[in-house]
This record gives sequence, structure tokens and C-alpha cells, in this order.
Amino acid sequence: MKKSRRTPILSAGGIVIRNGAKPLIAIVQRRRDEAWVLPKGKLKPNEEPIAAAKREATEETGCEVRVHEFLGVISYVGGHGPKITHFWRMQATDGPAVKPMSDVKTVQWLPLSQAIDQLSLPHEQLFLRNVGRHALRRALAKTRARGPVPAAARPPLDQAPPVIPADAAAPPARSRPRWTVLTRLTELTQRLQAALGVTR
Repeated sequence: MKKSRRTPILSAGGIVIRNGAKPLIAIVQRRRDEAWVLPKGKLKPNEEPIAAAKREATEETGCEVRVHEFLGVISYVGGHGPKITHFWRMQATDGPAVKPMSDVKTVQWLPLSQAIDQLSLPHEQLFLRNVGRHALRRALAKTRARGPVPAAARPPLDQAPPVIPADAAAPPARSRPRWTVLTRLTELTQRLQAALGVTR
């Protein structure tokens, strides 16, 4: 089998959540093609995926964010060749919002089901459908630790647990200290890059 001549493009982003009576998820509309996508972007030279994810989420939503646990990887072939995108759960802070970068036409904050429906790319819809409830539960658990949460913000008890993609490289955040998770993620990312012949 022939190896792909194209080096995969590495990018990173986030499932960015804003708390309120009902938690909302950020999706952004690209100016170039008007597609609705999750906040993400390409890594700069020598930039770590987690740093790129935070930078891109902030630039594209206009909000400062806190980065939490790793959610998984999407890999696909786009118009410019193979692409690998790492995602983390992020929390929008209460700080003042700024204007998103010029590549972004609009930012919308939507409930999970509406965010899934609004996304233009099928692989992003599938990813958010698989990890979205998990991300919301983790966000709500953090909020409960700080104080009571309105009943309307709690997910229905009959919801099935999320199906986490098989290529989600990091274990759940509560099973190990954060630094161990990030160390393991870095090792797995480096192995994946070596296997694909990726250089940065």
C-alpha cells in the first residue's frame, strides 16, 4: 500500500461551553465558505496541541477559556489532504468578550442538540454527538462543586452515557492527575506523528 505523499495537517480546538440556566456550546461560521464548525485551527511551528487549542478557541469565539480534559481526536481527509484535530473540553470565562478573528463571520451559543444539527461537517456532528453529553456532564459537575445548579440545567436521567471515540487517547481526567494525562497525551501524539511521518 502506498504511503500518502501529503503530510497530515495538525490542528486543535475545543468544545467550548458557557454556563447559564442551560449550558450552551459555541460553534462558529467561517467567512470563507459560511460553514458552521467547532472552534479549531492549525498548529503554529513548534506549538503544542493544547496551547493551539486554547489560542484558537479564544480567537474564534472572542472569549477567554479554561482548558479541561482531553476529549478525543478527529482524523479525516479534507481539500488540502489528511488532517488530525485534537479537542479538549473548555469553559468560557466570565471575562469581557472581544471581537472574534476576521476569519469568523458569526459565533452562536446553542444547546447541544441544536449545535449538532447546525454543524456543517458530518464528522464534526458525529464527534459532538459522541462526546457532547460527556462534556456537559463534566461542566455541570464542576459547577455543582461551586454551588447549586438550576434543575433546568441538569441533563435528563434517562440519557445514555456518551460513546467516546476509540481514538480518544487520554483517560478520564478524574482517574489520574492532570499532568499524567497530558504527559501520556503528548507521548501518544508523538507516536502518532512518527507513524504518519509528521514533522513540525
